[in-house]
Amino acid sequence: MAKYERFEDLPVWQHAIKTGVKIYQLVESEKLAEDYHAKDQLIGSVISISNNIAEGFEYNRNRQFIRNLEISKGSPGELRSQLFLLLSAGKINKSTYQEYYLDLVDLASELKG
Repeated sequence: MAKYERFEDLPVWQHAIKTGVKIYQLVESEKLAEDYHAKDQLIGSVISISNNIAEGFEYNRNRQFIRNLEISKGSPGELRSQLFLLLSAGKINKSTYQEYYLDLVDLASELKG
């Protein structure tokens, strides 16, 4: 297994950042632009993924890093729940939901591994 010197080099952190960018783009869509509570919830959830990975890495202790990865793993589930609610409320369409759903399942899998 490769030894990483910086959290920015971790593939899982890079995936979390890409997902974060996609969520930022989603919340600027027409139906969500004025829904400030939903925007705050989505952004807060997605930011916590990459931040917890970075924080755990910086402790430079395996046990603490693993704990932070466990914490991070909950946020993709939280995002999937939020997106399902938005789908049900007609704020996003089914194809958008499915795209994000698959990405979040993959990200959660990476965090588990």
